[in-house]
Amino acid sequence: MAAMDVDQTGKAGDAMDVDEETPASKQFEELLDKARDLETTNPDQAIVKYKEIIDNKEELDDALCKGREAAINALCSFYVKKGMANEIKAMPENLREVFRNMPKAKSAKLVRSLIEALAKIPGTHASQVEMCQNIVEWCKKDKRTFLRQRVETKLAALLLAVKKYTEAIKLLDTLLSEVKKLDDKLLLVEIHLIECQVYYLLQNIPKSKASLTASKTNANAIHCPPLRQAEIDLWSGIVAAREKDFRTSYSYFYEGFEAYNAAEMAPEAKKCLKFMLLSKIMHKRPQDTKNIIMGKSALKYSGVEIDAMAAVAGAFEDRSLKKFEAIREQFKAQLGDDDIVCWHLTELNETLLEQNILRILEPFCKVEIAHVAELIDLPFDRTQTKLREMILDQKLKGTLDQGVGVLIVFDEEQVRSTYDSALKTIKNTSEVLDTLYGIAKQLP
Repeated sequence: MAAMDVDQTGKAGDAMDVDEETPASKQFEELLDKARDLETTNPDQAIVKYKEIIDNKEELDDALCKGREAAINALCSFYVKKGMANEIKAMPENLREVFRNMPKAKSAKLVRSLIEALAKIPGTHASQVEMCQNIVEWCKKDKRTFLRQRVETKLAALLLAVKKYTEAIKLLDTLLSEVKKLDDKLLLVEIHLIECQVYYLLQNIPKSKASLTASKTNANAIHCPPLRQAEIDLWSGIVAAREKDFRTSYSYFYEGFEAYNAAEMAPEAKKCLKFMLLSKIMHKRPQDTKNIIMGKSALKYSGVEIDAMAAVAGAFEDRSLKKFEAIREQFKAQLGDDDIVCWHLTELNETLLEQNILRILEPFCKVEIAHVAELIDLPFDRTQTKLREMILDQKLKGTLDQGVGVLIVFDEEQVRSTYDSALKTIKNTSEVLDTLYGIAKQLP
């Protein structure tokens, strides 16, 4: 094809991203401009025009390939604006012939961008799973291993989101065995991180920690992208918090917050900020939350979620169980829908309940269980169950006389005096024997 000069306005250069423009590429550009103009006036006709560009039977050179790529991206963006999820889901299947004629790297990039585009439409998790499954089948037929592994990684993350943990683990195990042979460390970082999340939500903390360690090991061996490192920091904080190491968890959450804040990723930054506040509360330093919330970086993320955590900190500082439970009910959507926050606040609720019970029992040596329930403003059954748990966990020295419905509180000496005396006797006897043994050794 004969070359021609690029228009001085630079429009051709911007659209096609080439230094020279061919007649065929100029035709693509004109068709693309017409399709864009029709998006507002005649949406149906705009879709037809985009498809004409994509289905053009001209021989594919680099410029025309870029023209088709631009048309596919433009059509996909149009579908996202209109919320046409089914149309986006069908695109990878409809464009298979076009993808076969494109360079593999370019078609792989387009396929992944289509998956990301569908994710922008709310409530499409099921469609995303189905779309990824179809793409995986196509990749297997065309022997496109590189693309298949990345789509399967995305599929595992989607299965995690829809709480299909068993399927996710099965897929990840197969994927890990393949990727380890290829030693693709960047992909291994992502796979291990998803595995960490799955095991955490299955309450298997040791395996979750092992997966997180594997992810960190692979990340240290390469130049890990900042946002991937931020995700590792976030989950390092979550696992550390589950192990009750709240000082360490706060440090990890802070690192994640700084990275997401620098990248202007507001939802992720707000999540890290919420966990930072949670760490301070669980570390029994609720007074520190005020300084964090009023910090320069945190002020722009103020909202209902941060207000909820501030209210929880206030209730914990006041040691008020009733206020704490009222706040949990008031901010149910913000505190109850997050499994991680909910688990820790349940633990905190139990801690507050125990503290309140111990404070109430201080002046008593014998008290009716019904009276304790009345003072703490809780149902009789729950109060009795909690007292039983505290006695078994040795957090309360006493016994329940359920025949008459009474709690008998023991003094510390009454419970342990016999054992303490026995231990002292054994220790003293041991010292005497050691002394006698030393004297015996010195005898001729």
